[in-house]
Amino acid sequence: MSAEPSQPGRKASGRILALDVARGLALLAMASYHFTWDLEFFGYVSPGLTAFGGWKFYARCIASTFLFLVGVSLVLAHGRGIRWPGFWKRLAMVVAAAAAISIVTRFATPDTFIFFGILHEIALASLLGLAFLRLPGLLTLVVAALVVAAPHYLRSPAFDHPALWWLGLSTVDPRSNDYVPLFPWFGAVLAGIGVTRLAISSGLMERARQLSVHRRLKPLVLAGQHSLAFYLIHQPVLIACVWLFSQVVPAPVLSPQESFLSSCTASCQQSRDAAFCPRYCGCMLGELKDNAMLERLFKGDHDAAFRQRVADLAGTCTVRTDEAMEEEKP
Repeated sequence: MSAEPSQPGRKASGRILALDVARGLALLAMASYHFTWDLEFFGYVSPGLTAFGGWKFYARCIASTFLFLVGVSLVLAHGRGIRWPGFWKRLAMVVAAAAAISIVTRFATPDTFIFFGILHEIALASLLGLAFLRLPGLLTLVVAALVVAAPHYLRSPAFDHPALWWLGLSTVDPRSNDYVPLFPWFGAVLAGIGVTRLAISSGLMERARQLSVHRRLKPLVLAGQHSLAFYLIHQPVLIACVWLFSQVVPAPVLSPQESFLSSCTASCQQSRDAAFCPRYCGCMLGELKDNAMLERLFKGDHDAAFRQRVADLAGTCTVRTDEAMEEEKP
């Protein structure tokens, strides 16, 4: 008899359990990010914490992982021929879930509702990805790189209408709690398709199919096999927990001015030093108040003229702050 711990083993269908583990780990990472976002939303951590720096990079890595795995799954499920009944059933579930999230967030957070989040992207990418399932893996990877690079070269005011925001090529940065447009994020799905095609050709996927996982990883396997249900359930549960905690230990209430300064400083420190940012943000706060723009900034009512005015004020405050700091040098 083997002395090794018991393992869940491989299914008769030959499912690659390591992929389920990877998907389960990505779900846990997503839950940790959303929990931090919830703490920020309820005022327990600094405004802007999850929107900049390491947390922003963390969120992008999580989204990229999910979309990459979508590409992997498309090849494994339909690479030898599209199984239309199963494909349409899965797609309908994702579309319904995406629509439900849009509807709920439209009422819960109307200024930042999710009109094209990761589930919307998965639904569209799943359809578009079918065209790449039989193409050479290297060619698909080249197209993936072009899709990722597209926003850097193809942004145009022609895409600024809200009906085209899902493309990701507008000069506007839409306000949304989860914005995952076609460009550049479809590139992650294509990368998953291309890498999987190459892995199949090299025999790597067949070797991965032979792997089993330790029994302690079974919860990750289970979560990975029911990723859509986990995605839909975890955030309401987390928000409910934080809300209940807030009823017992309320978070300190920040004024709009304090909230702006915290968020502005977090954003500023991505490109300037700690000596510059507090003075720059203080200048911006004063200018926004003097021009009666602070309330509108928080409401998200940002047309092209308003964004240009904010950009002009930012330029003015940058020059003022740099000049003041230069004058103080010995």
